[in-house]
Amino acid sequence: MAEASRLDHLRRQVADFLVEHVYPVEEACEIELSGLSTRWSRSPTMERLKALAREQGLWNLFVPSNHAPDGLSNAQYATICEVMGRSAIGSEPFNCSAPDTGNMETLMLYGTPEQQARWLEPLLDGTIRSCFAMTEPEVASSDATNIRTEIRRDGADYVINGRKWWTSGAMHPHCEIAIVMGRSDPTAEKHRQQSMILVPMDTPGVTVVRPLTVFGYDDAPHGHAELKFENVRVPVENMLLGQGRGFEIAQGRLGPGRIHHCMRAIGMAERALETMCRRALSREAFGTALSDQGVTRHWIAECRVEIDQARLLTLHAARLMDEVGNKGARAEIAMIKVVAPNMVQKVIDRAIQVCGAAGVSQDFHLAYAYARSRTLRIVDGPDEVHRAAIAKHELAKYLPPKAGAGARHLAEHRQ
Repeated sequence: MAEASRLDHLRRQVADFLVEHVYPVEEACEIELSGLSTRWSRSPTMERLKALAREQGLWNLFVPSNHAPDGLSNAQYATICEVMGRSAIGSEPFNCSAPDTGNMETLMLYGTPEQQARWLEPLLDGTIRSCFAMTEPEVASSDATNIRTEIRRDGADYVINGRKWWTSGAMHPHCEIAIVMGRSDPTAEKHRQQSMILVPMDTPGVTVVRPLTVFGYDDAPHGHAELKFENVRVPVENMLLGQGRGFEIAQGRLGPGRIHHCMRAIGMAERALETMCRRALSREAFGTALSDQGVTRHWIAECRVEIDQARLLTLHAARLMDEVGNKGARAEIAMIKVVAPNMVQKVIDRAIQVCGAAGVSQDFHLAYAYARSRTLRIVDGPDEVHRAAIAKHELAKYLPPKAGAGARHLAEHRQ
C-alpha cells in the first residue's frame, strides 16, 4: 500500500473507532469512575477499548519511523493526533496518551538497553503508566534553570530531595515510573546543571501529596499530582543519558510532544465547531434561526479560517521537524505553541456562546474542553516564553554579521 493511502486508511480507522466506540462511552466512563471506590482507579470501560484497539492493530501509533519500520513521521502522526484530539479520552485507547508517549520517546532516544527493558517495554505493552516530574511550586518553572530539586551523587546512588507539582499521570494506580528533572551540579555551566533520572514510584521517600484540579476537573484516573521527594535513593544506573544532560533530553523530548498537543487541540476545535454549527441549525431566537443571524455566521467563518490556519502551520512545523530536526524547527514549534492553544480557546468560547447555558453544563463536551484548552497556553511553556523565542529568532535575521562573515560577504559583493 502506498504511503499516502496507508496513512489515509489508518486515519479513517482511528476516526471510525472514535465514532463507533469512544464517543458513545465518554459520559459512561465519567459515571463509572464516580461509582468506583476511588476515582484513581483503572476504568473497566477504558480497558475494554484498549483491548479492542489493540485487536484492530491501532496500538502505539505514536512510535516514530526511526524506531519502527512501520512507524509514522511527525507530519504523518500529526494527522492521527488531530482525530484523537476530538475526544478527551481519544488517545488512551491507542496507548498514545501524554505524558506516556513523551516518556516512551525519551526512553527510546536516551535510555540504556537495561532501562528500556525495565520500563520502555511494559509502557509499550500498556501494562504500566508513567509520569514526568519537572514543574515545582516554589519557583517559576517556565524558566527550567530555576528548578531546585536536588539530585546528589552519593557513592553508587543518587539521592533526590525536592517538591514537584502538576506531575500529570502520577495519580494513576498503574503509574510505576517517574522521569524526574532536578539540579545535579549547581556549579556547572547554566544549561549543564540539570539532569533527568528514573525514579520508581514505590521508592521509599516518594510521596503523592495530593491531586490537583484544573478549573475543578480532576482528570481522573491519571490526574495531576503534587509529589514530595525526601532522601529518595536510586542507583546511578537510573540516570538518563548522563549527569548534566537534562536540557539536552528536554529539547529532544518536547518538540514532538508540542506537535502532538497542537494537533490534538485542532481536533478539539473541529469538534467544537461541529457542535456550534449543529446547535445553530437547530435553534431559533427572536423569530430567526441562529444559523441565519449575522453574528453566528461571522463566528463560524472565523472559526473555519483560524482552524485551517493553525492546522497548516502545525503540519508545516511537523514537516520541518522531519526534514531538519527539532533544533532546525525551533521557531516553527514555538509559533504553533502560541497559535494552536489560543485558536482552540477562541473557537470553544464561541461554541459555548452559541449553545448558551447548555455549553457550560456537563451535558456538553465544551466546558471540559475549554478548561483543557486554557491549560495548553501554559503546558510545555507559556505563550510569553514562546513569543520571546519567536522574536529572538526573527531579530537575528537583521543583526550585523560577525566580523569574519561580514568580510566574506563584502568580498563576495565586490566581486
